[in-house]
Amino acid sequence: MLPGVTLEEQGGNQFFGEPALNLQDLLQADGSGKGMINILVADKLMQSPTVYATFLLWLLSELFERLPEVGDLPKPKLVFFFDEAHLLFQDVPKPLEEKIEQVVRLIRSKGVGVYFVTQNPLDLPDTVLGQLGNRVQHALRAFTPRDQKAVKAAAETFRANPKLDTAKAITEIGVGEALVSMQDEKGAPTVVERAWVMPPRSSLTPLSPDQLQSAVQGSVLYGTYEKSVDRESAYEKLKARADQAQPAVEAAPQPGGRQVKSQTEVLIGALATSAARAIGSQVGRQIIRGVLGSIFGGSRR
Repeated sequence: MLPGVTLEEQGGNQFFGEPALNLQDLLQADGSGKGMINILVADKLMQSPTVYATFLLWLLSELFERLPEVGDLPKPKLVFFFDEAHLLFQDVPKPLEEKIEQVVRLIRSKGVGVYFVTQNPLDLPDTVLGQLGNRVQHALRAFTPRDQKAVKAAAETFRANPKLDTAKAITEIGVGEALVSMQDEKGAPTVVERAWVMPPRSSLTPLSPDQLQSAVQGSVLYGTYEKSVDRESAYEKLKARADQAQPAVEAAPQPGGRQVKSQTEVLIGALATSAARAIGSQVGRQIIRGVLGSIFGGSRR
């Protein structure tokens, strides 16, 4: 199946519509200068892995293009935690996977940290896993040959500690414990250590619908993204002009009794056909909007 058709079937034409996400909304600080935690409720988005992976690539690519080069900061400007990360790479085309790996590798120089949260390190491609410097590993149980393989793979991702049998420790650590390896001041991974994890200061239970709605309404961004916008596009303007001109074209005598299409209709037809064949009708129309938007001063979709 063509990637664009898959995106459309999974709701990509609505997800990537307007209003578009303003990346500066992710870089806010409160009155005391502390950063803000932004949560993307992705319970439905995770059911659309192609849209989820495309969103990840778009988000990191936009940040890479816009943020200045800063090198290694004492603390990052922005940190992303992608939960259920195995869904990001589920049936993802190889070129998209390679692009994600490239962006994850390069975006560290822009002061952006990326964490993939998953139960099994085998869920992540080796090329992506190799770009992640900080690792926190909770317990894995080895009941099957595949489980044993996962334990071994997890142990091998850490820098070895001569005083610790990493593979054995992964199966023994209990609740509140983890194996930890972080980058030192030179950017090199430290040896793996067994550590206690401080208990969270918030509730571990899911928010009720009322609590979730209250949190959303209390955000400074409330009212910005709730209502989608469907602007009149260049494609729609061209089509309206073509429809208005059609009666005059049909009424005019044509040589040989054949109907001659107007230049506008030919242009629309060629763009619509090529875009629809390439990536599906809905997303194809969005490409036409982008290509022809400058002609009529339309907004980018």
